[in-house]
Amino acid sequence: MNRTSRRRHFLTHTIPGIAAACTLPSGAWAQSVADTARIINGYPPGGSVDVVCRKLAERLTGRIARNVIVENKSGAAGRLAVEAMKNAAPDGTAMLVTPGSVVTMYPHVYKNLSYDVFADLAPVAIVGVSAFALVIGPLVPPTVRTLDEFLKWCKTNPAGAQCGNAGAGSFPHFMALLLAREAGIEFTHVPYRGGSAAMQAVAGGQVSAALSTESSVVTLAQAGKVRVLATTGAERTAFLPQAPTFSESGYPTLAQREWFAAFMPAKTPNSIIDPAADGIAAALREPDVREVWQKIALSPESSTPSELRTALRKEHDFWGPVIRASGFTPEA
Repeated sequence: MNRTSRRRHFLTHTIPGIAAACTLPSGAWAQSVADTARIINGYPPGGSVDVVCRKLAERLTGRIARNVIVENKSGAAGRLAVEAMKNAAPDGTAMLVTPGSVVTMYPHVYKNLSYDVFADLAPVAIVGVSAFALVIGPLVPPTVRTLDEFLKWCKTNPAGAQCGNAGAGSFPHFMALLLAREAGIEFTHVPYRGGSAAMQAVAGGQVSAALSTESSVVTLAQAGKVRVLATTGAERTAFLPQAPTFSESGYPTLAQREWFAAFMPAKTPNSIIDPAADGIAAALREPDVREVWQKIALSPESSTPSELRTALRKEHDFWGPVIRASGFTPEA
């Protein structure tokens, strides 16, 4: 090979290889980036979880794998996706994104789960946090404007002490049970197929009140079709800033919020988990990601794997006694 040929070979083969290597992230992913990684979503396309998964897939493409796709495994209220994650290879090619209630509440709700959240899942990172709001509608007199007034009204009008939710056994269902216990009243719980349906029922005068995610509440509240009495969380939410928290209203145990989080299969090495967590944290700092989270009323809060592990244990232990005391038994 003459000098000209050697130079052409260097320019054609060696420099592009160096350039490609320089674009890869640090850590184990850079050493052997998979062709394709899956983000598994346990809910149908179009919902909040799906929106989160697809935006994360977009931002993590090229960082945790050359291609990142979303795989919808909807069914069994999110449990099928957890089963799929349990059975996935611990090589970083599969990640579950799920609401926290699936892994913190379900172990207390379902007697025969096919997975153990502590033995079968490896925490990666929290990807966002959502507060809940208690709202009332036209079935409640317009003079009722505060949580305390509503609870007093429920005591004198037991037939109207109704609370809609996104489904039996859901996070808002148990939040409402907790509120009823704390307030010394008894709600008639009315399940709907999702939080938006529950909100429409309140606005339409079919049920007195409902507890749902902020994303289901904001538009109707801004239109004056429902009245927001209180929100969960330690501080007032940016999405409903005029509404007091349950803590401000005298019910600090209802400060609970729902987080969305990413998990990988157990035995996935930290050399894979840590770069994935870093990739999520970096994504949540991007303006386009924060804009999408804003649209679905999700706060772009992240965590380390260790912090998620602590949150998982804390929420799991908190909800166990609440769910057992409720006596709730799922139909399926």
